[in-house]
Amino acid sequence: MDAIFLQILNGLDKGGAYALIALGLTLVFGTLGVVNFAHGAIFMMGAFCAVTLEKILTLSVRVKDESVTFFDAYKETPYLEVWFGDTGSAIINWSVPLSILLAIPVMLLIGIVMERSLIRYFYKRPHADQILVTFGLAIVMQELIKAFFGANPIPQGAPDIVAGSAAIGAVFGLGESVVYPWWRLIYLAFSLMTIGLVFSFLHFTTYGMVVRAGMADRETVELLGINIERRFTIVFGMAAVVAGLAGVMYTPVLPPDYHLGMDFLVLSFVVVVVGGMGSLPGAVLAGFLLGILQSFSSMTEVKDIFPGIDQVIIYLVAVVILLTRPRGLMGRRGVMES
Repeated sequence: MDAIFLQILNGLDKGGAYALIALGLTLVFGTLGVVNFAHGAIFMMGAFCAVTLEKILTLSVRVKDESVTFFDAYKETPYLEVWFGDTGSAIINWSVPLSILLAIPVMLLIGIVMERSLIRYFYKRPHADQILVTFGLAIVMQELIKAFFGANPIPQGAPDIVAGSAAIGAVFGLGESVVYPWWRLIYLAFSLMTIGLVFSFLHFTTYGMVVRAGMADRETVELLGINIERRFTIVFGMAAVVAGLAGVMYTPVLPPDYHLGMDFLVLSFVVVVVGGMGSLPGAVLAGFLLGILQSFSSMTEVKDIFPGIDQVIIYLVAVVILLTRPRGLMGRRGVMES
């Protein structure tokens, strides 16, 4: 029972990342009709916002080491610690959560610039053209990151206060031996909160309602005198922010490298297709569902029976669902069924 409970938590944690990326992909496809293969690179760029801020906060100066009395010795000490002491140390320790403040404007700007300078020219082009140009853009973005930060993963630590594990077994009556990393629980809560904010924006604000109306019938909304194209540009920026924040908060779980976006991109597209192209609830449902299935398939007992099943389970599920329901779990009738 303990193992099953932990695997469910692992699946929800991983599914949260899938759902956030797939949510952004679905927003872009639903509003603009664009298949954006650069979305995984946006997730990666968000992760490197955290890396960048951590590097800025840890800029150091050589300070004399007073603990060495026999000769003059120096040690590298961050400027923040020199200037602010323990407060500076605390700021450095909380660099990952603070990166959200950097990532929001940076990712919004990246999304808007991408849409205005490139993506808008491919709205009416075939999906194959969209895939090629956005995939090429993703390669350019990851090579830029590789040039600036190198090819090796760069570990990012969670704040000390949440760096350990929570005794969740005691809360659910499973015994005190059942523990789970605090940061993964925080990431799950963050994923659910972000998803809730996106849905609340789309369903309970006038701006979001107009966007949803434009997704359903763009021509009619434009005839009402609304500049739906400008709103869709903002939505593209929002999708980039959602993916970027997912990347920022995932850095303590998986050290980011230049290939991080590609690793998540393919899986996230599978999530979108399984959930239903253009269906936001479907993307979220499929993200968590496939995350849980992947988690259970990685158990030793399962792999002993079906070796390598954890590597292909998502694709097997996708094949089964698309053969029986081509529009996906919650896709609109007629989408992907012709």
